[in-house]
Amino acid sequence: MHDRNLSRRTLLTASALTASALAGARPAAASSRPDRLRRIVAGMSPEEKIGQLFVMRVYGHSATDPDPADAEANLARFGVRTAAEVVERFHLGGIIYFAWANNTRDPLQIARLSNGIQRAGLAGRSRLPLLIATDQEHGIVARIGRPATLLPGAMALGAGGSRTDARRAAGIAAAELAAMGITQNYAPVADVNVDPGNPVIGVRSFGADPRAAARLVAAQVSGHRRTGVAATAKHFPGHGDTTVDSHTGIPVITHTREEWGALDAPPFRAAIAAGIDAVMTAHIQFPALDPSNDPATLSHPILTGILRQELGFEGVVVTDALTMQGVREQYGDDRVPVLALLAGADQLLDPPDPAVAWRGVRDALESGELSTARIDESILRILRLKERLGLLRDPFVPEHAVERRVGTRSHLAAADRIAEGTTTLLTNTGGLLPLGRRRTPRLLVVGADPASPTGTTGPPTGVLAAAFAEAGFAAAALPTGTSPTAARIEEAVAAAADRDVVVVGTYNVTAGSPQRTLVARLAATGVPVVALALRNPYDIAHLDGATAALAAYSWTDVELRAAVRVITGGVRPRGRLPVPVLRADDPGRILFPTGHGLSYGR
Repeated sequence: MHDRNLSRRTLLTASALTASALAGARPAAASSRPDRLRRIVAGMSPEEKIGQLFVMRVYGHSATDPDPADAEANLARFGVRTAAEVVERFHLGGIIYFAWANNTRDPLQIARLSNGIQRAGLAGRSRLPLLIATDQEHGIVARIGRPATLLPGAMALGAGGSRTDARRAAGIAAAELAAMGITQNYAPVADVNVDPGNPVIGVRSFGADPRAAARLVAAQVSGHRRTGVAATAKHFPGHGDTTVDSHTGIPVITHTREEWGALDAPPFRAAIAAGIDAVMTAHIQFPALDPSNDPATLSHPILTGILRQELGFEGVVVTDALTMQGVREQYGDDRVPVLALLAGADQLLDPPDPAVAWRGVRDALESGELSTARIDESILRILRLKERLGLLRDPFVPEHAVERRVGTRSHLAAADRIAEGTTTLLTNTGGLLPLGRRRTPRLLVVGADPASPTGTTGPPTGVLAAAFAEAGFAAAALPTGTSPTAARIEEAVAAAADRDVVVVGTYNVTAGSPQRTLVARLAATGVPVVALALRNPYDIAHLDGATAALAAYSWTDVELRAAVRVITGGVRPRGRLPVPVLRADDPGRILFPTGHGLSYGR
């Protein structure tokens, strides 16, 4: 927790330090045909072996016919123009999809891309299919948007507290990924978010209670396994107590070994016990676990000593993206992949310069720094996973079936039902909510309008206003952004004059945020203000004057529609805070404890 005071550490960790250890780890199942897999490894050239260790991004919607701009991006990065040629050149073992790399336009296109990549893999000398991965956490991180089903994210599920819902959500996500040919999901997040200022985890975590997070992580692992998609618990040994984003710097975790065991370890232990296929590393320093201060991704004591030997994990260890600054600060891009393998990693994700990374591993293998036996261990783990997923038998997906398996009515209905249990009512002065008990008020919807990565069209204020309109409320939308100007605030105040209630969507409010001024100025008009946190539930600590406040945990349409149903009384609020909210003026005191959440009387 870095330089924060001891009282705050005590406040956030005391209950966790007394938590009892969860059930012991259960090793991953061994391959049913180990001799066959070893023969495959023995028949591979050193170049093919090296390639199997890498998971790289490619550009384009097609494996063989990318758009000109994507072809140029592939040429600049890999020296070839198409995804199929990248697979061939580097003998790749895996691919990762990103929306910004133009990989995920729509479900049918994704399925065709996946099949094209698998054809490229089978055309190589080793004739091996690839693991195709993406980050479909849901909530604020989802690489595939509509018409795929959008689901509540981790902290929303933490607020719902239902293992059944967490399992169902993961099962839906995995079933739709499988239909599109995606075989590995970099989810669930197993980090315990004990730092409200965490810039990179936050609502991606199930919450601040390690035991509650462990139960939901295990449920999501189960949901993935039932549908034949590999789940990946991340980010080991725990990224929940950081104030530095590992994309841009290297965080330092100052937990003691005892604190790690009580706070950070339980979700990973639970994931392993539930049969997790893969674990992703964190680019963080953790001196109590490795005093060398190497990032965990490059730490033999952490990956081999703790994850493998102490926790008993026998599955695939994948690094977080090697493009991130947290793993590049101490070593060159040619050395990082080598050190990760020596530490115990199996898959090397998204190196910044693929050719440099590939040559670095080759040179280490030729010099003897990396032994053939060490490389073969990782390849066997990767092949076991491919075999378990059925890829060695048939890696292709039926393209004609995609549309009836993705974004189905039953999946969409389940997403709405799950989301209804997550919205958390934090305050409700004078019983303002639910709206419309006596008459239907005229609403003004203002506030944040962050760009949604999940396919929703228009700003969240538009989504909210539309949802209110569907519920029979006259709602005007006036987006004011995350940093409203004084002029925009005055415009919102003027617009509130002929409205009965103002709903304000807030987004990561801080002490100096002009969003605070917006809420205060609106409240000063005398018009009741409903504040709806579109991401972090901690916003309420910085807001004065709101008549009622709720947390939605995400701006995606499934969670915003659920919040509207709660606000208007279509459903009763059932969500409970999965994290404590500390006072803004005194971070040593709790404003709302974990488990807080109001409801409506019958």
